Amino acid sequence: MINESTKTYITKLRNEYLQLKRDKESLLQIIFEAELPEGVYNSNAIENSTLTIKETEKILLEMEVSRNVSLREVFEAKNLATVSEYIKRQGGSMGLSTDFILLLHKMLMLNIKEDMAGRFRSKGEYVRVGTYVAAEPEQIEGLMGNLLVEYMGDVNKYFIDKIARFHLEFEHIHPFIDGNGRIGRLLINYLLQQLDFPPIIIRNKEKRRYYKSFEYYDVNESTSGMEKIICLALLESMHKRLAYLKGKRIVTLKKYSEESGEDFNNILNMAKRQTIKAFREKGVWKIGAE
Repeated sequence: MINESTKTYITKLRNEYLQLKRDKESLLQIIFEAELPEGVYNSNAIENSTLTIKETEKILLEMEVSRNVSLREVFEAKNLATVSEYIKRQGGSMGLSTDFILLLHKMLMLNIKEDMAGRFRSKGEYVRVGTYVAAEPEQIEGLMGNLLVEYMGDVNKYFIDKIARFHLEFEHIHPFIDGNGRIGRLLINYLLQQLDFPPIIIRNKEKRRYYKSFEYYDVNESTSGMEKIICLALLESMHKRLAYLKGKRIVTLKKYSEESGEDFNNILNMAKRQTIKAFREKGVWKIGAE
């Protein structure tokens, strides 16, 4: 459960963001484009892609990669970037529906597994997630319909709580043969975009905590673990964009520590807890210096 002071702070950041981004959409687009390889790399790495962030960036720029990588991994990177850009262009205008989710999956699986692209699992197509066997194929359409109705019908729950539960349930259903994790994380960003928030990155370095939140939900029916992950990622995304929108001098946390005379480990811990306005770019912690 997100506490009230954090909710108030997020509202403050959102109001600042909405005010400052007026007439600066080109700057936000540049930030999005610069961040795209990082988002693609992390989401694919969570699914055990072997690509590095530099290789992902080269693939998206149509540059040659120095080693032989599988054609599948190349398409995984390109397709995920394409779907991310498509979601950004929609601006939350398409609403949330099974048709929209199936369209995203079709785009994601292009040139990878086209026989199962853009459709839910059908009879006989079972999947296992760790030790958990996902929902029976015949139940998927009904479960997905219920999930969408529940999300859109719950107008009282805090938005992070709602998105966390939606993501946990979506992955619990595991409606596709492949691509569930990537589609699920894309949908988090789409739901945030509908509420005028910027996209977030769930990072591969935090995969263990991410997976633990699913285990905790399965055992305790609590969304608190996923809420915290989304909340911290959203704060980081907002802090980054506000630093650029305010025209601050962007420095590494290391340099900031040296300039301020504050202990680096102290500052790094604060950054990880998002109690200072720090953010990561290609895995390097930075901050907008005053």
